[in-house]
Amino acid sequence: MATSSTPTSPASLVRQIGLVSATALVFSNMIGTGIFTTTGFMAGDLGDPKLVLAIWAFGAMIALAGALCYSELGINFPSSGGEYVYLTEAYGPTFGFMDGWVSFFAGFSAAIALPALAFSEYLSYVFPVLKSSDAARFGPLELGPGQILASSLILIFTVINYFGIQFVGRVQNFLSALKFAVLAGFLVLGFVIGKGDWVHFSQPAIRTSASPLWEQFATSLIFIYVAYSGWNAATYVAEELKQPEKTLPKALTFGTLLVAALYALLNVLYIYATPLEQMKGVVRVGSQASERLFGTDAAALFSVLMAAGLLASVNAMVTIGPRVYYAMAKNRAFFPAAANVHPKWRTPVASITMQGVCAVFMCLTPFRDLMFYVGFLLNAFSALAVGSLFVFRRRAGWQRMPVVSFAWPLLPVFFLVTSIWVAGSGLMMRPVVSITALATVAVGAIVYKVFLAPKHAI
Repeated sequence: MATSSTPTSPASLVRQIGLVSATALVFSNMIGTGIFTTTGFMAGDLGDPKLVLAIWAFGAMIALAGALCYSELGINFPSSGGEYVYLTEAYGPTFGFMDGWVSFFAGFSAAIALPALAFSEYLSYVFPVLKSSDAARFGPLELGPGQILASSLILIFTVINYFGIQFVGRVQNFLSALKFAVLAGFLVLGFVIGKGDWVHFSQPAIRTSASPLWEQFATSLIFIYVAYSGWNAATYVAEELKQPEKTLPKALTFGTLLVAALYALLNVLYIYATPLEQMKGVVRVGSQASERLFGTDAAALFSVLMAAGLLASVNAMVTIGPRVYYAMAKNRAFFPAAANVHPKWRTPVASITMQGVCAVFMCLTPFRDLMFYVGFLLNAFSALAVGSLFVFRRRAGWQRMPVVSFAWPLLPVFFLVTSIWVAGSGLMMRPVVSITALATVAVGAIVYKVFLAPKHAI
């Protein structure tokens, strides 16, 4: 093997993210599209306020179980890449690549498009031309002013992320603080001076789904899963965390608990503001709730502020995703350019660019279909990552977290059984989108075996 004769080494990532920034990354990556959009879907699917609150609480339990399992994985593999690293180590490079492939399309590119589209939808309260319902249809795709604005937003944050993780971290902290302030103000003002009614909690809605409740509950969990999916965010930048063995578990746990509490309060406020029957099918549930609580003028202000809050979600995922492709490319399991780090900014510029282009194209997909696509695939690959604990715990020297060891294997089994239930129900009730998701996996397998597996074996 040839060796370099120069004393210099390629630019690499630097450990410079502390606990506050890592927790902000989890918080921002979780709070976004789901809580701002999916409760209206739940209203029609489940038809009962108690079930709507129950499904969000159940989702919180799944997210916390996943976060704790990922914490154990993260402290043993403190490098960027998240599930890609865990699946490669547990099952081999093919599974690692498949996770990275799915992450590129569903975990990040599509997941970036979702808050960007939600941003346009919330602004449509003030600028009706942005409504997704007014977009032109081209077969299964949509294109209109809302999609154009969402795409422009993605490109802006893509460029911002070129200029160093510290700069991006400051932007992220500001946007996270803004999001927290908007949500806190909405909650406090809503419960203190808002014109809601507690009787709404005893008023069911006529269900829009003919499926049995137990099946619909499992399928609806896919949307809840998307809302909570950012609990693993900090694992993707583990290589840039200060003291990852301490920072990572705390960031995942604190971020998940904080988000679970906020989600519970927000859903209570949504139902306090609006009867479930009138919430059915509404995407911008925050705008609807603020209008009923405070009136039209205040609703316009809150809609703009909530749209601004979604910017933190876009930026968080634009930041995280390229670190996965970077880790893959370093292991010769992705396109080589993805491993290039800019010598001055120390960021994976090529990875950031590829992701941005793909996310723009994802903006053409109808919102609900895109959300289901994301949830279906994230559910499957997170289950594979949690399942890898059963492989790793047989290895000598594995660091076991006490909270995961307690009543072992309760946490991973709970997560895995729920994931299988959700995937099975989704495949039966939304076969077209589910098959599209599975086709993404199949194409990735072909790409890896034909183009990358020979190089990876060298």
